[in-house]
Amino acid sequence: MAKVITQMVKYGTRTFPHASKKCLFAVSVPKVSLHISRSITTTRCLNAERLYTEKHEWITIDGNIGIIGISHYAQEALGDVVYAQLPDVGSIIEKEAECGALESVKAASELFSPVSGKVIEKNEAVEKTPSLVNSSCYEKGWLFKVELNNPDDLKKLMDEETYNQYLKTDPL
Repeated sequence: MAKVITQMVKYGTRTFPHASKKCLFAVSVPKVSLHISRSITTTRCLNAERLYTEKHEWITIDGNIGIIGISHYAQEALGDVVYAQLPDVGSIIEKEAECGALESVKAASELFSPVSGKVIEKNEAVEKTPSLVNSSCYEKGWLFKVELNNPDDLKKLMDEETYNQYLKTDPL
């Protein structure tokens, strides 16, 4: 083992006569150059944090806009989604109020809004191909977007860790 470490140190500290400081930070490829850069982030994360309701809807926030869908757990419980009724663009919805429905081959489930606001977009791809909810519930299978009326609505929602703990106790 000591012999291997000695060899690693020997090769790791070897200098190369043709390497310069300039070469360490830029890689040249014909007609293309790659430069290494650094950035500093002051927020908790670059991607929006997903928050959850007890009824298994999720929301991500970007500024004053919320994107809403159902959780992986909920889509698995529903089974193959065959129909999606989403709220109309321009409609005003209230927190925890019914605003649509999803139907599967084995069940139907109402959608409840996690926040109050005005619907600014609905995912027409989901209305045309409801199975997107099953195949990509967090990316392509989002349901609608809301312009938030009250950002305080978010305070009572669960973060992902809390939601996962909740799933261990929820019989659905």
